[in-house]
Amino acid sequence: MGRRGIKEYRAPEALALIAADREHVPLVCPSCSTRSIVRSPRRRGGQGLSAASERITLTCHGCGRHASYIERGQEPPRDQTMDPREAHV
Repeated sequence: MGRRGIKEYRAPEALALIAADREHVPLVCPSCSTRSIVRSPRRRGGQGLSAASERITLTCHGCGRHASYIERGQEPPRDQTMDPREAHV
């Protein structure tokens, strides 16, 4: 049985679309190849960085498929003590 009526991208398609959105490149639907992807909420002016975590939804007006992800705000800078891979024995 499938999930009728729910039009989500397959995982590899969603990941490619999300990566393109994070890199600020033009969005092309991996399913129907149109450029009718709408981002909600729309990007703000400047660098498009948000102060807090928010849910981003990418919807294709051509085929109706959608993907969602959580845009994280700016992370604090990392120092050497935060990364266990760089711990010296």
